[in-house]
Amino acid sequence: MEKELFHLVEKGTSAVMAVREAARQLQEAGFEELSFQRGWGLTENGRYFVKHHDTTLFAFAIGAQADLRGAVRIGAAHTDFPCLRIKPNPDVSAGGYGQVNVEAYGGMILNTWLDRPLGISGRIALAGEDVMHPEMRYISVDRPFMVIPNLAIHMNREVNKGIELNKQTDMLPILGLLGEGAKEEKMLMDFLAEELQVKREDILDYELWAYCLEKPQRAGIKGELLLSPRLDNLTSVQALLTGLINSNPKKGLNLIALFDHEEIGSKTKQGADSMLLLSLLEKINDSLGKTPEQAREGLYDAFFLSLDVAHGLHPNQMGKMDPTNKPVLGRGLCIKEAASQSYATDCEAVAVAEQICRKGDIPYQKFVNRSDMAGGRTLGALASAILPVRTVDIGVPILAMHSAVETMGAADLEALADFATAYFQTI
Repeated sequence: MEKELFHLVEKGTSAVMAVREAARQLQEAGFEELSFQRGWGLTENGRYFVKHHDTTLFAFAIGAQADLRGAVRIGAAHTDFPCLRIKPNPDVSAGGYGQVNVEAYGGMILNTWLDRPLGISGRIALAGEDVMHPEMRYISVDRPFMVIPNLAIHMNREVNKGIELNKQTDMLPILGLLGEGAKEEKMLMDFLAEELQVKREDILDYELWAYCLEKPQRAGIKGELLLSPRLDNLTSVQALLTGLINSNPKKGLNLIALFDHEEIGSKTKQGADSMLLLSLLEKINDSLGKTPEQAREGLYDAFFLSLDVAHGLHPNQMGKMDPTNKPVLGRGLCIKEAASQSYATDCEAVAVAEQICRKGDIPYQKFVNRSDMAGGRTLGALASAILPVRTVDIGVPILAMHSAVETMGAADLEALADFATAYFQTI
């Protein structure tokens, strides 16, 4: 799955681009695109996908027997990642430099974004004849476009003791150099207008992101590591795509949900903490002619797999891990547990996951946070509160989570893909 992940990382430079790449993979595998705005003529053995506001995607395969009782397998991951969001009126002129006004999206490790080549990616809304439906255009600049330089150590002698970066003043990327004598230029807006072949005033708004342009690559003396941006959480996205595309359910329903906005809490119209997944399942049941009672019977015996990365043991900071649960890179995927239910797991759901691993000879480990350190919250905990079914949180262990570039074990990627494939083959 490495080739597919590397391609997804290079193309999935924002949530909207990750969804577009996922849709491409699904279409090539024979999945038919649907629309929430129209009726669905679903059939047995059908394979479908639907996008929601460009940044969330659902895809599903219906079995030869569309009996959903005890035969609904759901997998979920998120398409977004910590990065820099470009603000409205973005152009800043300072001391002969053209800069871009940005804000942090999600829990970034800010200093890892310094001295990196940055591109821009996202979608742009243009003025059109239909005021309720602006023209949407998409862009991904895959060349070094911006940079946030560090301050030289000669001007900042205490830098190696740790410096707090101000998100407003220290994180503005340099876009280019202003002409001599120029006081103000609209460098970014002019570029966007030229790139889209439109007038600058026709650009009404946008969702644009600065992303790290580093390429995914093998690392380690034997190439046993993967070094890449956006491993959180495109590893999980690709594993679910691979598992679903390879599935051929004899009955029931295999479904993946790729949500946006996990990094900022998921409480949005395209996030996991919404009625979106439940509405989708109801629409599927309606299209298959199921009564509300049949739908409930099928859904409440479903299984929900929440895929997101886990923390691997850091050799320089071993004290940060739980004393008895220390997942190491390259030794298998992680089953994540938390008494707080920040990871949505109970022993029955964990046992299901372990049996899938044992049956498929898939290496796995267990992860819990230190009792004195709060961990992150996954979309599984949020979605399962609305869809109360057995849920387990799983993911590959990585180092430097939320850095501009993260590290994982190459073997763990295959373990995750094997698990997702085996999971969707349980019906």
